[in-house]
Amino acid sequence: MIATLIRWSIANRFLVLLATAFVAAWGVWAMLRTPLDAIPDLSDVQVIIRTTYPGQAPEIVENQVTYPLATTMLSVPGAKTVRGYSLFGDSFVYVLFEDRTDLYWARSRVLEYLNQVQSRLPAAAKTSLGPDATGVGWVFEYALIDRSGTHDLSQLRALQDWFLKYELKTVANVAEVASLGGMVRQYQIVLDPDRLRAFNITQQKVIDAVRKANQETGGAVLELAEAEYMVRASGYLQTLEDFRKIPLATTDSGVAVRLGDVAHVQLGPEMRRGIAELNGEGEVAGGVIIMRSGKNALETIRAVKARLAELKSSLPAGVQIVPTYDRSSLIKRAVDNLQERLIEEFIVVALVCVVFLFHLRSAFVAIASLPLGVLMAFIVMNYQGVNANIMSLGGIAIAIGAMVDAAVVMIENAHKHIEAWRHAHPGDELRGDEQWRVIGEAAAQVGPALFFSLLIITLSFVPVFTLEAQEGRLFSPLAFTKSYAMAAAAGLL
Repeated sequence: MIATLIRWSIANRFLVLLATAFVAAWGVWAMLRTPLDAIPDLSDVQVIIRTTYPGQAPEIVENQVTYPLATTMLSVPGAKTVRGYSLFGDSFVYVLFEDRTDLYWARSRVLEYLNQVQSRLPAAAKTSLGPDATGVGWVFEYALIDRSGTHDLSQLRALQDWFLKYELKTVANVAEVASLGGMVRQYQIVLDPDRLRAFNITQQKVIDAVRKANQETGGAVLELAEAEYMVRASGYLQTLEDFRKIPLATTDSGVAVRLGDVAHVQLGPEMRRGIAELNGEGEVAGGVIIMRSGKNALETIRAVKARLAELKSSLPAGVQIVPTYDRSSLIKRAVDNLQERLIEEFIVVALVCVVFLFHLRSAFVAIASLPLGVLMAFIVMNYQGVNANIMSLGGIAIAIGAMVDAAVVMIENAHKHIEAWRHAHPGDELRGDEQWRVIGEAAAQVGPALFFSLLIITLSFVPVFTLEAQEGRLFSPLAFTKSYAMAAAAGLL
């Protein structure tokens, strides 16, 4: 069958060239669409549930939040492991799913079971799902600095939380922008116990008064001169003086007791669990860009950089954005490494054909099979969803050496047949149909053996596909791309 296919290809050379051009264009299109990353994603499919329970000790958080959530998530379809962590005021539950589970399907199932357990949680506990990202979603990080000293850490953190964060979340494929470092500014009410006791005011009463004072109330509609006017009472607290004027109670003599009479109201930083420092020069504020699962890391980083360049002009004078982590450099080095290996292989193959066969045009046959085989591998990678990373590109680099072997053998056999024909027909020139007949006989002679030998090499990586968990996620991209490239080389013969 292989010999018949070879003879048909020689008889229909135009169709073969047309199909080759089509496959090459398809491969270039697939290569440009293939997501690029530095490393394969080794993380499990997981959904993170974060619950905030302000002011509660880890033991209370464990009993009232983490335990009900963890026990409920054990029955989620496809969940293989559930891990819970209780901290001061926070609970984290990690739901790990079986391999090859769709992340968004898993998130929807977790939301369903989260609705079931919501009634068993305390009223003050607020749950939310983590970003739709994986363990390698951390693709870019930056720091906000002010070397002039005009802005303090709280102002830098406010720029990050209320300006940069929302602007960067609009970038395509960005799942989350996590803020870190700096000081989170907050209004702080420091109660005086002696004054509270003197006026017979409890702490809960102060909390209720502050909560009721910081709200708006809607009223009815007034019609005046054929126009409607909406009535509302604006009561949002905006300054420290607004806090101090909040009424708490009235004394027996009719004097109002305000919050400023029993507490000290101030602006201060929120309690921190860590700091962010840049190069030992002092504390800074910054952000981390988290990419959505399965997206193109290089395109996402480029879009984030472009957006940051646009936002620099909107920052206050003296404030700078300093990149502290950029995965695009590692991605580019991985791609450049493949390009260098391809070029080296082209040169080596050309030299071998020229030196041993003394025929320059024969070198182009072997050289042309290399990029075509690589492009065909990218076609399958694109539709399978395998991204281009160090391991998958390494599989192509490994296959390059074996891909050219068959082409060199076929070229050498063709030269041997041409040489034999010239010995049998001294003085005659081989050309036209006779030349294609000799080439066809040479190709048909070694073609089947070369085809099946390449298939055997292709199947040599089949045991790698049996690996599971992190081992499978690490080595399967290499095995896939190497097998695709070798299969494409076998087909190109």
